[in-house]
Amino acid sequence: MASRRIQPRSLRGSHNQAEAPSIKRFGSYRRPGKTLLIGILAMAAVGGGAYGYYRYTNPSGPKATDQPLLQTVSRGAFDHIVLEQGEVESSSNIDVVCEVKAKGGAGTPILWVIDEGTYVKKGDKLVELDASAFEDELTTQRIAVSGAESTVISSDALFRTAEIALQEYLEGTYLSERKTLLSDIALSEQNLRKAELNLASAERMAAKGLLKSLQIEAENFAVANTKNLLESAQAKLKVLDELTKEKMKVKYTSDIEAARAKLGSDKIVLAEEQDTLKEIEQQIAKCLILSPADGVVVHNNSFSSRGGSEFVVEEGASVRERQTIIKLPDPTRMQVKAKINESRITFVRDGMPAMVKVGAADSEMVAKVTKVNKYAEPGSWMSSSVKEYAAFVEIKDPPESIRTGMSAEVRIFVEQLSDALQIPVHAIYEVKGHHFCLMKAPEGWKTVEVKIGATNDRMLTILEGLNEGDQIALNPRSHLNLMDLPEIDDLPEREQLAKMSSEVVAVKASAPASRPAAGAPPAGGEAGPRGAASGAPGAGGGGGPGGGFDPKAIAERMIGAADTDGDGKISTAEIAGLDDRMKERAPAYDTNSDGFIEKAEIIKAMNKVRQQMSAGGGPGAGGPPGGGPR
Repeated sequence: MASRRIQPRSLRGSHNQAEAPSIKRFGSYRRPGKTLLIGILAMAAVGGGAYGYYRYTNPSGPKATDQPLLQTVSRGAFDHIVLEQGEVESSSNIDVVCEVKAKGGAGTPILWVIDEGTYVKKGDKLVELDASAFEDELTTQRIAVSGAESTVISSDALFRTAEIALQEYLEGTYLSERKTLLSDIALSEQNLRKAELNLASAERMAAKGLLKSLQIEAENFAVANTKNLLESAQAKLKVLDELTKEKMKVKYTSDIEAARAKLGSDKIVLAEEQDTLKEIEQQIAKCLILSPADGVVVHNNSFSSRGGSEFVVEEGASVRERQTIIKLPDPTRMQVKAKINESRITFVRDGMPAMVKVGAADSEMVAKVTKVNKYAEPGSWMSSSVKEYAAFVEIKDPPESIRTGMSAEVRIFVEQLSDALQIPVHAIYEVKGHHFCLMKAPEGWKTVEVKIGATNDRMLTILEGLNEGDQIALNPRSHLNLMDLPEIDDLPEREQLAKMSSEVVAVKASAPASRPAAGAPPAGGEAGPRGAASGAPGAGGGGGPGGGFDPKAIAERMIGAADTDGDGKISTAEIAGLDDRMKERAPAYDTNSDGFIEKAEIIKAMNKVRQQMSAGGGPGAGGPPGGGPR
């Protein structure tokens, strides 16, 4: 049997690859030419992006043209407007509220709710609430009502019996007893008359000697006995008329009043039980909420200031009594709620004309400002510190196409000038609160300081500095090399800010090295974020706030240097222990005038220093915030 030589795995792999170059490896086969083309395109894209970034970050760099774009200063009608975004809502809403009383304070669960945005007609079903607890209570209450009705029937019978008893005595028993006594009196009178006649006859016969004295005495006793019977009957009649009758009347009357009171009490109990039964039935009926009018359904969802939901109208959610579930806005009375920045809210007044453009509509709608809130809108923890105030703009004759919740653009006309000198807003270059234009002059380009007036989103008015017909550069920021900016005196607060920043050096120099703050700036002379030496831009020295300027770290160092009692703030007593320069500057840090310098106040002051340095190149040559003491 001939032996077969087995080749190594590596040789077999290369042999197979040479024999069958068309076999795809790892599921695909790439030709070298295609890979090279992809690489070239990728490099071209990266290069183009880098060039675009360079052009974006270097506006004063090379341009397609070295000449600025010109704009002629003109006069004409000018509209000073406040432009804001808002949301369409109805100024007249029908609130559909929950009228069901919650059991146990937990609210009533929603079993079914109509979808938001549905157009409904009056009487359509909107919400169905859980009525199971009331249905169980309904059966028990019906039993209680039946028991109360039985008690009322018994009390009524007792009352009627008492009334009949009084009538029975006065018209029956009393008269019968009285007539009996009258009959006894008449009989006694008759017997007395007979006894008196018998006595007189006996006395006449005794005078003639026909009767004995004993017989006369017996006749006398008969007369006396008859008189006693007559007087007794008369006494009984008097007692019956004057005492017994009144006693029985009082007794039967009291029985009547007691029966009447019990009947009234039982009727009240019955009425209360019936009211409770009726209320339960009404609560069950209120669990089915119907639309009170035609309209579009809007769920009354509410959200917290942090963006989370506090109440969302959905199946399973619990609703409290008197809580609004759905709003039915009136489509004929629509308005826009716009939130206006605090820097522009002072311009807006009630009654100002406005124009509203809804995203879904093609044309603008005439509107009017109806209300401006005096209090800022609540912000969330994610929002900035800038306050916003709500202004309500009513749309005149709103079209049927707009709906609540749509986004809208609001243009409020603050001032309308018929003849104003105006230029585009981007033709202005601002430095330290001063405004400049680059104007074309016969001898070249001239930097002109101007005073601006009303502005809008596109144009601004010129009060001083330019004349009609002057030609100015539209893009002065792209031609700063042509501008000759004068030396500008610092703003009034600049001196104070410079003093604050100079104190940073003194505090940092006196701060103990054993208490460095987290994220403290590097010491002077060290490299900045990009390896720049102290004093270079980005190093934190003179030339602007670099990576070493950390307001939080500076505040921690200042507190650490002066806070002797460890309460996290500098008190009046601790201020007295500072040097004269720090004691003189301390009131500038105490912005709330409470006698304490807190960390937040120092951070706020240092942020102002940083903003001022960013705008003007620092409070002085070789400014202190970046590096440390030299």
